[in-house]
Amino acid sequence: MTRYDPQAVEAKWRDHWAETGIYEIDVRAVERPFFNLMMFPYPSAEGLHIGNVFAFTGVDIFGRFTAMQGHDVFEPFGYDAFGIHSENFALKQNTHPMTLIPSNISNFRGQMKQLGMRIDWGHEVDTTDPAYYRWTQWLFLQLFKQGLAEKRSAPVNWCPSCKTVLADEQVIDGRCERCSTEITHRDLEQWFLKITDYTERLLENLDSIDWSPIVKTAQRNWIGRSEGLETSFAVEGTSETLTFFTTRPDTIFGVTFMVLAPEHTLVSQITALEQKDAVDSYVSSAMAKTAIDRQQMERTGVFTGAYATNPLNAERIPIWIGDYVLSTVGTGAIMAVPAHDTRDFDFARKFGLPIKVVVAPPDWSGDDFEEAYTEQGTIVNSGEFNGMASDEASEAIVKKLERDGTGEHKVTYRLRDWLISRQRYWGPPIPIIHCPDCGPVAVPEDQLPVELPYVEEFRPTGTAESPLALVESFVNTTCPECGKNAKRETDVSDTFLDSSWYFLRYPSTSFDDRPFDAELTKKWLPVSNYIGGKEHSVLHLLYSRFITMALHDMGHLPFEEPYERFRAHGVLILEGAKISKSRGNVVNPDDYVASHGADTLRTYLMFSGRYDEGGDFSDKGIEGVYRFLHRAWDLVDRYRRQDGEPELPEEAERLRHRVIRKVTLDVAGLKFNTAIAALMEFSNELQRRPALHATEVRTLLLLLAPFAPYVTEDLWEQIGGEYSIHQQAWPAYDDELAMLLEVEVAVQINGKTRDVINAAAGSDEDVVVELAKQSERVQRYLGERPVVKTIFVPDRLVNFVIKP
Repeated sequence: MTRYDPQAVEAKWRDHWAETGIYEIDVRAVERPFFNLMMFPYPSAEGLHIGNVFAFTGVDIFGRFTAMQGHDVFEPFGYDAFGIHSENFALKQNTHPMTLIPSNISNFRGQMKQLGMRIDWGHEVDTTDPAYYRWTQWLFLQLFKQGLAEKRSAPVNWCPSCKTVLADEQVIDGRCERCSTEITHRDLEQWFLKITDYTERLLENLDSIDWSPIVKTAQRNWIGRSEGLETSFAVEGTSETLTFFTTRPDTIFGVTFMVLAPEHTLVSQITALEQKDAVDSYVSSAMAKTAIDRQQMERTGVFTGAYATNPLNAERIPIWIGDYVLSTVGTGAIMAVPAHDTRDFDFARKFGLPIKVVVAPPDWSGDDFEEAYTEQGTIVNSGEFNGMASDEASEAIVKKLERDGTGEHKVTYRLRDWLISRQRYWGPPIPIIHCPDCGPVAVPEDQLPVELPYVEEFRPTGTAESPLALVESFVNTTCPECGKNAKRETDVSDTFLDSSWYFLRYPSTSFDDRPFDAELTKKWLPVSNYIGGKEHSVLHLLYSRFITMALHDMGHLPFEEPYERFRAHGVLILEGAKISKSRGNVVNPDDYVASHGADTLRTYLMFSGRYDEGGDFSDKGIEGVYRFLHRAWDLVDRYRRQDGEPELPEEAERLRHRVIRKVTLDVAGLKFNTAIAALMEFSNELQRRPALHATEVRTLLLLLAPFAPYVTEDLWEQIGGEYSIHQQAWPAYDDELAMLLEVEVAVQINGKTRDVINAAAGSDEDVVVELAKQSERVQRYLGERPVVKTIFVPDRLVNFVIKP
């Protein structure tokens, strides 16, 4: 008997697959293209961690399964190698990224090959390769020429640790998504991409795309469509007005004060002289706080000494400044209705401001509120609108203000333009030249790429400029339009611009003269299947949708959504925290590959929990999977040594079809853990047989192949199968044969199981109830007591509900 040696088996087939080019695709010639995409990783560590392997293995299994169903599966790989993630790792290692990152990429590539992925290595992408980022810069220029890229001054999120600005999407609960440092705000000149021009389409298309609901919900919430009233209150004694938006026009009679963000542009203009010192001091203090502090700390504020006028009832409304109002949200001004908003209620209580009820809850007695009532109700203390329901009053108030010319119905969105400037070194230089006479000018396309120069001191400066600003040979140039002296843009672009289009490049990596070939793009895209992390819902996934729509509108793409299907996988955690390089809690998969083999690691990760949920990583069960693969090896060895071949009984054939159906449906639904469980049960059943039939052995190996590609390839060869098992047809099943002839049905009385009976599969309720009542045990518990209700679950249980 030959002993199963994972390392020997995997080395043998890894070399053979490379020699035969089994996973290489002729992207022009294939007839049934299927683009199977995994999210390319940041090579911001020396190698992949166990969370990466979990994610990529699921994608690879689905790709292998799809290929065996007759599709020409294209499964490329690449590296999202620019950006803060990689640069921070280089800083930590005190090694220049131009040296370190290629080394990391080499390690990542080697690990992916060890893991048995069906990657087509002839279409690899590296975002730091000038041949790639030439086209990232080209993409920026197309957006610039269409007016979708502009540089403007704006208050931006600033990470003191990473020493750069962050897009809104990269701030989570007031902290940097990369290093968790609390962000602050700065006013800087920055490049923005006008994603807000596509807000409605980004939102509307969510109704029709085949994506995981959790991701679509996250994008809907981030886009944040709100419908309500925009109106203005005139500031007494000035020509100024304060504009704000509210989703609750029904509460406008309850405004007892207004609150401005400390950085609101009108603060200095409207503040009364006697309040100037107090206001200046407060603004200075507020601006030193982080956004998260401003939202979570105790409410603070200061009175400006100014008043506004409510146009509906002409009441004088005091204007305050409060740091819980942010200039980056809405207009930076709010109408405060303390009776019906929790934050306003707290503010009013602290500063002794009036609280006026204008929406009465059911059975309200007229007493003062002890807390804000934020639901809808009946309108009170609101003049002609008294007695109306909230929704009716909202509509009527909006119409009145529209007639008066002081307000209008409006739809607003939370989504803001995408800030792509980064004051860092490690990224593609933004291809713009600043000319004193011509303004910002696009670098001519025939001069792309604008290559990133080697800079010895690449650490972020912490100022409004990147390290490139100190390199005179890079900065100083001439204007392409007038020929005068000019300066290059020294910010680099956000890494999410690199990843917003990488999938378009994969089929066309052989072309140097275009970012993506029209014929190949039409053949392979949109992406057939994309699996990735839901943490990218409002970052990469939203940005790539925007870029695809923009390229479609410019005539570069024949489609406007990048992925036909997207499924979110779960996240592995370790002792309660997400496994990630930035948290320093990585688990090295190489150790498990060395000790148990890649097949065991792949199968174990998919068996240990639901792929769409992830969970807390533990290796306690890996030995069980290791033994399972050993048993499969021994099973084939026994089959090869048996004398003759038995007849295949009908029930054995039915079991085979049930297993095929179960595994087929589960893999299609990414329910890998239950598919593997079914294979384990099938293997156990085969082990109990005195002799095995070839059809059973072949079925087990074919179904196991996507999970454990190495060992199944070897076992397939041992039984005389044609190379390669991964090019064989996926087993088919017959629904009639897969149907159980007889099932066990639990019989319960008041929810407690009293017996288990056998019934023909698919039996009607009347038949099962009659069989259950014939049971002596059931009769003993039922007695003469009448059945109040019968609960029936086909092929599983019948529950008789009786009076105690």
